Amino acid sequence: MDRVRLAEFLRSRREALQPEDVGLPRGGRRRTGGLRREEVAVLSDMSVDYYSRLEQRRGPHPSEQMLAALAGGLRLSLEERDHLLRLAGYATPQRTLRADHVNPGMMRVFDGLENAAAQVVNHIGETLKQTRLSKALIGDETSRTGMARSAHYRWFTDPTARSIYPEDDHPTHSRLIAANLHEMYTRDREDPRLAAVVDALLAESAEFTALWREHPITGLYCPPKRIQHPQLGPLELHCQTLIDPDQSQMLVVYTAPSGSDSRDKLRLLSVIGDQRV
Repeated sequence: MDRVRLAEFLRSRREALQPEDVGLPRGGRRRTGGLRREEVAVLSDMSVDYYSRLEQRRGPHPSEQMLAALAGGLRLSLEERDHLLRLAGYATPQRTLRADHVNPGMMRVFDGLENAAAQVVNHIGETLKQTRLSKALIGDETSRTGMARSAHYRWFTDPTARSIYPEDDHPTHSRLIAANLHEMYTRDREDPRLAAVVDALLAESAEFTALWREHPITGLYCPPKRIQHPQLGPLELHCQTLIDPDQSQMLVVYTAPSGSDSRDKLRLLSVIGDQRV
């Protein structure tokens, strides 16, 4: 671990970021042009003391998980993240393991959607980031572990994963998910995480296996969704997507037409969050 260069690198990237770059208000007078240490700590989900000690060259040896959190908080590119890992004494991860890292450009767009129902999803269906409204609408999908992190895997193996969608829509969702996995697998069969999801589903789900054998193909279209919210009832939502081809990540935003009942429910949900009504 190169404490001196690690501290210098963190400080340089913190000072290069502006509050507006990460969706924060500029607020009052600032002694520096970049972010404050406490702001980086909040963005990286760690204590101010922990982050400050890293910049002061006296902190503990950070784990790879802490470095990943810092990379996200500082909006580092993949190359910058790899450099951060090397400074901390870790090997650079292989390309197929980079699906957990949200591209800085995607993060900038995501930061501007604080009041929208938005989430960033990788190529195997793992939700990497969610806004508060997205969590209130479909639940917190970022807290899962293991194979269950993949919404694609959960759809075919966990009946509760389908509970917010009308039963009539289940066959359409199943085909779209199977087609998405089939396209990704055809494009990159060497991805071990993708192969693990596909192999697990072929072993555990007869429905997925039948769809897989059909070689399902669909375009990059996210159709309208009907969601059955436990407190607010049915919502009919449109699904807008932004694809990041370099990262195989997709930003998904749920919207509703102006003047619709579903638009009113989304507005109410943005106020009450996950509280009971």
